[in-house]
Amino acid sequence: MGEETVAVDAVAAALARLEGARAARSEPETSEAAVLAALALAPDDLAVRTAAYKFYFYNSRLAEALPHAAWTVAHAARALGLPEDWRRVEPGSAAFDRLEPGPRLFLQALVAWGYCRARLGDLADGIEALTRVAALDRHDRFGAARLAEVVRRQGRDDADD
Repeated sequence: MGEETVAVDAVAAALARLEGARAARSEPETSEAAVLAALALAPDDLAVRTAAYKFYFYNSRLAEALPHAAWTVAHAARALGLPEDWRRVEPGSAAFDRLEPGPRLFLQALVAWGYCRARLGDLADGIEALTRVAALDRHDRFGAARLAEVVRRQGRDDADD
């Protein structure tokens, strides 16, 4: 059996494990075990890493979501031929207005990364990432502009100021 076949088999097994995570959404321990098993089998698979960041993100385990979101941003950027540093990505760099799967994944993962950074205390990087997404997603389909403003205010209502 060749290296490529083994890699394909590992990814298939990892994706099968992720199905177990979806089936057990009401059981976070079971879902996490499935995510961890998938990561062990295929740590460099996009679907596995995306599932990992989303699992931890939606379970408010932001420190654990952060490295998976960062990996997903970097992978999506490479796939789109974007600069490695998301700060250098410009609105015309990809089809951000059409929200095809690649650009959509890049924007979603960068929103998650920025939100995680901000909530974990790095407000400057978090706001910068959210503001970058807002500049790329001119229709604010991901709510990054609103989220950046909330983070800037640190959750305070404007009426309180």
